[in-house]
Amino acid sequence: MDVTLINKSTGAILGTISRKDFQFLVDNLEEESSRDADYFIDSKTVDFLADAGGGVPLLLMLREAVGNSDGIDIGWKDV
Repeated sequence: MDVTLINKSTGAILGTISRKDFQFLVDNLEEESSRDADYFIDSKTVDFLADAGGGVPLLLMLREAVGNSDGIDIGWKDV
């Protein structure tokens, strides 16, 4: 089952990633609590994920979503 990433501020769909890529995010990003349902992503986070071995499609999706902003909160849903 794939996972759709969403910009939590706008509701815009960023794209769909594999369960493996989603697990990579979970393994490499910090959750504020057990009920945390989003991640803050900025350009430094994308660089960190690249250094950690993130897949090119995931990294491109996140870089495009962040753009020139200070960062975005992303959420997800199973598809």
